[in-house]
Amino acid sequence: YSPNVLSSFCFCQQILEEQDFKEEDFGLFQLAGQRCIDEGHIEQLLEIIQNEKNKVIIKNMGWNLVGPVVRCLLWNKEDEKRKYYFLMLDLLVKLCNPKELLLGLLELIEEPSGKQISQIILLLLQPLQTVIQKLHNNKAYSVGLALSTLWSQLSLLPVPYSEEQIQTDDYGLCQCCKALIEFTKPFVEEVINDKENSLENENEKLKDELLKFCFKSLKCPLLTAQFFEQSKEAGNDPLRCFASEIIGFLSAIGHPFPKIIFNHGRKKRTWDYLEFEEEEDKQLADSMASLAYLVFVQGISIDQLPMVLRTEESVFSKGVDLLENGLLRIEDNSLLHQYLEIKSFLTVPQGLVKVMTLCPIETLVCKFQDKFKYIVILLSRCLLNTSNHSGVEAFIIQNIKNQIDVSLKRTHNKWFTGPQLISLLDLVLFLPEGAETDLLQNSDRIMASLNLLRYLVIKDNEKDNQTGLWTELAKIENNFLKPLHTGLNMSKAHYEAEIKNSQENSQVQKSKDLCSVTVGGEEIPNMPPEMQLKVLHSALFTFDLIESVLARVEELIEIKTKSTTEENIGIK
Repeated sequence: YSPNVLSSFCFCQQILEEQDFKEEDFGLFQLAGQRCIDEGHIEQLLEIIQNEKNKVIIKNMGWNLVGPVVRCLLWNKEDEKRKYYFLMLDLLVKLCNPKELLLGLLELIEEPSGKQISQIILLLLQPLQTVIQKLHNNKAYSVGLALSTLWSQLSLLPVPYSEEQIQTDDYGLCQCCKALIEFTKPFVEEVINDKENSLENENEKLKDELLKFCFKSLKCPLLTAQFFEQSKEAGNDPLRCFASEIIGFLSAIGHPFPKIIFNHGRKKRTWDYLEFEEEEDKQLADSMASLAYLVFVQGISIDQLPMVLRTEESVFSKGVDLLENGLLRIEDNSLLHQYLEIKSFLTVPQGLVKVMTLCPIETLVCKFQDKFKYIVILLSRCLLNTSNHSGVEAFIIQNIKNQIDVSLKRTHNKWFTGPQLISLLDLVLFLPEGAETDLLQNSDRIMASLNLLRYLVIKDNEKDNQTGLWTELAKIENNFLKPLHTGLNMSKAHYEAEIKNSQENSQVQKSKDLCSVTVGGEEIPNMPPEMQLKVLHSALFTFDLIESVLARVEELIEIKTKSTTEENIGIK
C-alpha cells in the first residue's frame, strides 16, 4: 500500500537534519510519491505533505513530485481528482526549496511541443511567479532565465494571421501573451518601487532583463503579427493589447520609446544601456523596426511623441529591390564561404535577417541561406575567443542554443549538428583556466554553458545522437564538468573563509565604520562590514546556483545513459 510505504519512509527521515539526507533518499521519496499518484491515493499523499513533521523532508525532496502532478493535470482533464492535484501543486510551490523548484518548472516548460506548449505555460506561470518572488538573491537572473525560457517556447508557436485565427487561438499564443503580461507586471512594479533601494545594482540587472524581454517580444510575435482595423475599434485584439503593454513596460522601467528610437542608430548613443545595445545590435534592429511600426503606423501610444515629429517614407523596399537584383545575377552555390570572412561582406547578412523575417522570398533567400548559418558560427567563434566578457559570451552561447533548437525542431542544418557543432561546443564547454578559473567572474558564461548542455541532454537521445554530444561526453566531462566540480569546491571554501574572517574583523573593528576584504587576489573597496558580508554571501549563492544546475545536468546524463544501457541489454 503506497501511502503506508511513503509514511514509513517520512517517519524514518524525520529525525535527520537536511545535511544528513542521502542521494538515495531522494530517489526513494520520488518513487513512493509517484506510486501514490499512479494508484490514485491523492488525498493520502496530501495528508503526508501537509504533516508539519514532514516539513523539512518536503522542503528538500518534494519538488520531485511537481513533474508527475503537472502531467496528471495535463493528461487527465476530466479526472474528478483534479482539485486535489491543484491543491498539491500549490502546497509544493509553497513548501519546497525555491531554487530547485525554479529549475524543475523551467524544465517542464521546455518539454512540450505544438499545442501543449501553451497548455503547460498557462498552467505553470502563476507557480513560477510565486517561486521567483521567494528568491531574494539574484532575482534578476531568475527573472531573466524564466522570461527567456518562456519566450523561446512561445516563439515556436505560429502567429495568427487572420481575425478568425485570432478568435479561435488554436495554439494558445494569444492567451499566453495575455498571461505573460500578468506574470511580468510584479517585476516591473518592483523596478519602479525600488528606485531608491540600497541594492541599486540588482535593480539595474532586473531592468536589464525586462528590457531584453521587451525587445524580444517586439521581434516575436509582434513583428509578424497582423493588426485589423475592426479589432482596433472594438478593442478586443489580444496582440494589440500585448503590444500596448510591452511599450508601457518600456516606459515604466525608464526607457520610453521616443528615447529608444531617437538614440538607436546614432554614432554616439546616449541611452544608459550602451553595452547591452551593442551586444544585441542585430536583434535590436528588428525590434526597433517593429516598435516604429507599432507607434507610427498602428498609433499605439503615439500620444507619448512630441507633436513636432513626423514620419518619413521608408526606403526599406528600395533596399530589398537592390539586393534582389544583385543576388539574382549570382548562380546558386557559386559563392565561396571564404568570401564571407571579408569584413565589409559581413554587413550583408545583417540586412538579410530583416528580409528573411519580414519578406521571405524564396528566390532571394536561397542564395545565402546555408552560408548565413556559417556567418553565425564564424562570429560566435570569434567572440568566444576574443570578447573576455562573460556577459557577451553568455549571450553568444544562448544564440548557439537557439540555432541548435531551430535545427532540431524545424529544419536540419549541418552547421548546428554533428561534427560542425562539436567543434563549436569545444569552445563553449570548457573552463578557460581549468579548475582555477575565476567562477564568479565567469558565472554568466558558465551558467549559459550548463543550460546549453542541459538542453542537449534533454533534447538529443544517445541512440539518435544528432548533435554528436554523446560521442564527445567523456571529453566534456574531463574538460568541463570535473574541473567545474573542483573549482566550485575551491571557490566555496575560499569565500566561506572570507566570510569567517569578515565576521571576526567586524567584531574587532566595532569602533570603526569601514573595513576591507581581499577576494580572488583583489581587495573589495572599503564598505561597512554588513555590506561586505552581503557581497560574500551573494557570491556563495551564485556558486550554489551553479552547483545546483551542474548536479541536475549530471543527473540527466546518468538517467539517459542508464536508459540506453538497459535498452541495449533488452535487445541482446
